[in-house]
Amino acid sequence: MKKIIPILSAAILLLSACSQNTRVPNSNAAKPAAEKEFFARMRIDEKIKEGGAVKLKFTVYNQTDSVKQFCKWHTPFEPLMSKYLDVKDENGTEVGYQGPMAKRIMPPPADSYLKLNPGDSLSVDVDVLKAYPIKKAGKYSIVYTGQNMSGLVVKDSVVFEYGK
Repeated sequence: MKKIIPILSAAILLLSACSQNTRVPNSNAAKPAAEKEFFARMRIDEKIKEGGAVKLKFTVYNQTDSVKQFCKWHTPFEPLMSKYLDVKDENGTEVGYQGPMAKRIMPPPADSYLKLNPGDSLSVDVDVLKAYPIKKAGKYSIVYTGQNMSGLVVKDSVVFEYGK
């Protein structure tokens, strides 16, 4: 009886090591088609003259093999109705959001989603100055923070110089 307990323990340990949940995927293997990327990217001119529009280009890419959708709330695909960008100067001081703040019903209705076919992209421009009062010359950075609502991942931030 004393010999059965260690043997039983070893057998359970061995079988649990074979479970699908404990296997580590091969990171060198090619990604399956379903795991190709669906993401967004921001672009902005490096230098913007004082008094000019601060045009941010926001593009969503669907590099998967299937139709994808995202909620347009908290993205530039609807008018500025919420704070979904962090705008900071070179000292890390945040430029306060001064746009409208929409109250939303949850979950978002079907018409608040945009669909994107495989291999397609969708772009929109937004003037950041309409909700973020940038008044001083200097370097600024913009980070997208609306991913929890929209479902979009933006891996990069943008930096620009505002001035004369």
